[in-house]
Amino acid sequence: MKRTILFILTNIAVLAVITIVMRLFGLDGYMTQHGLNYTALAVFAIIWGSVGSFISLAMSKRMARFAYGVSIIENPKDETEMWLLETVRRQAQQAGIGMPEVGIFRNGSPNAFATGMKRNDSLVAVSTGLLERMNKKEVEAVLGHEISHVANGDMVTMALLQGILNAFVIFFSRIIGYAISSAMRGNARDIGFRAGSFIGTLIAQILLGFLAAIIINMFSRHREFKADRGGAELAGRQNMIGALEALQRSPYDSKLQGEMAAFGFTGGRAKVMLQKLLATHPPLEERIAALEVAEII
Repeated sequence: MKRTILFILTNIAVLAVITIVMRLFGLDGYMTQHGLNYTALAVFAIIWGSVGSFISLAMSKRMARFAYGVSIIENPKDETEMWLLETVRRQAQQAGIGMPEVGIFRNGSPNAFATGMKRNDSLVAVSTGLLERMNKKEVEAVLGHEISHVANGDMVTMALLQGILNAFVIFFSRIIGYAISSAMRGNARDIGFRAGSFIGTLIAQILLGFLAAIIINMFSRHREFKADRGGAELAGRQNMIGALEALQRSPYDSKLQGEMAAFGFTGGRAKVMLQKLLATHPPLEERIAALEVAEII
């Protein structure tokens, strides 16, 4: 979950930086010199929306390593690290992808993630809590789940979807910014026009960016079911179910960490609904139920 949120927040930040740079250098002024040019704005939105998304994707491995404090296994120091490398290597070969980088990060919560711009240049990392709280068969299933994310091209698909949504965010945020600035033009003339356009666009872009994040998270929840099936194919159905059941038993449930953050909400109905919309993972009981009836190759 944290990795997906990190990708989304990085993407919003990149869009904000692009907006600021374009405004500082006056590169988007041509769209409003003689009224709003919708054709030019649409082309601008498509180009820069895609750029922002793929910059986020290109940065994903580095950002994830930094955010989690991942230690990459280069020369295995013990039997556990050797087993992790060999398990990931075997599963990567089964899935038809290149050998990912393998890392461990210190976190008491049972967690893992995979990220990267290419199927043959990815990163798979597990937490110390995962290694401590699951047996090898369950850890193998979790690794299979993450390898399936890479093999399915989930991060690239997410980036493509994010690029499309970025285009809509950029397009409509500038229309909103232009409308606000036009309303201010009569009072403060050019200064008010420029300030209103910039501030209105930036605020609208952030708000619309979070609405786009809801759609991205819907896709994220859907892909978890597919990755679960992939993990079951690589490590066995019962092992994948066992890994999800181990997450259900995790004492970190109450702290809303890792996978459990997808459904451990308390509060009013509106709050619960909002939390569900923002969740990147489906409830674990739904994932287990889906696995029990899934056709596993």
